[in-house]
Amino acid sequence: MIKTKISFSKTELDTIHRAIARLRAGVMSLVFGIIGGTLLFLVTIWLVILGPTGGHTTVGTHLGLLNHYFPGYEVTVLGSFIGFFYGALTGAVIGWILAFVYNVVADKRLNKRSRNTPHAAL
Repeated sequence: MIKTKISFSKTELDTIHRAIARLRAGVMSLVFGIIGGTLLFLVTIWLVILGPTGGHTTVGTHLGLLNHYFPGYEVTVLGSFIGFFYGALTGAVIGWILAFVYNVVADKRLNKRSRNTPHAAL
């Protein structure tokens, strides 16, 4: 095994750190949106398939409380599609916010690190 020492300039290292440290907010929104929508859709369909249990006359009374936040959502087959939309929208917003906050913190840490690192003469 041959060991080689690779040296990078400060600007190259900063570019590498910025590329690695940042998250793409659009990708996070897409992933969280798909997961959120699919999860709410599947949970709703699962409760519709199970039907009323434990002597209750309605299906998914606790999950049905989401209609206070998601107008039109019900624990029905049609409601599962409406829930997919709302779950995707909510997941996308949460994913974007998480990526944004992560990027702000990563940028602050990177700037702090670059200020504390002694600069070599270029």
